[in-house]
Amino acid sequence: MDYGHSERPSEAAILPTAIKILVAGGFGAGKTTLVGAVSETRPLRTEEVLTESGVGIDDISGVEAKRTTTVAMDFGRITISDDLVLYLFGTPGQDRFWFVWDELALGAIGAVVLADTRRLADCFPSIDYFEERDTPFLVAVNCFEGARQYRLDEVQAALNLDPEVPVLLCDARRRESAKEVLISLVEHALKLREARRRVG
Repeated sequence: MDYGHSERPSEAAILPTAIKILVAGGFGAGKTTLVGAVSETRPLRTEEVLTESGVGIDDISGVEAKRTTTVAMDFGRITISDDLVLYLFGTPGQDRFWFVWDELALGAIGAVVLADTRRLADCFPSIDYFEERDTPFLVAVNCFEGARQYRLDEVQAALNLDPEVPVLLCDARRRESAKEVLISLVEHALKLREARRRVG
């Protein structure tokens, strides 16, 4: 019996590199919006309606129109190129849900801290979290309509950031704007990793 030779593929299939990114920031800063705007798949959301039970617990000053809040995470995915896929994990913004942060942060290459200039102090817990864990991050100032605009150097000074921490403007509702922020974070994280490798 004559058997033909099985054909071998000319080249091995190349699997894309998967990178995990956190999207953090204060309550109502736009985390769910950014993940939803940029994800190429329908984002997984764990939002619940704000109720009277949260009165006195959730500070909604400046974001009075907000009706829901993330209680666990948001999840989305975006393909940057044939060999690079980003997996996005939006963190809950309220203190009482912070117990999930350590789980979400495992394996993340870095984080985007979304800033709302109407409630800039809300960024400090996120910034402290990533600084304490030596996690690369950048600050993306979400340009809300009607909010006062500040220069990026003013935001950097107000948040007492190291000069190496990038600060960008973004519109979390726009896919291209969100994508630019994510690419900037990946570039920043890889640059820091290379610098640390040369030193260490």
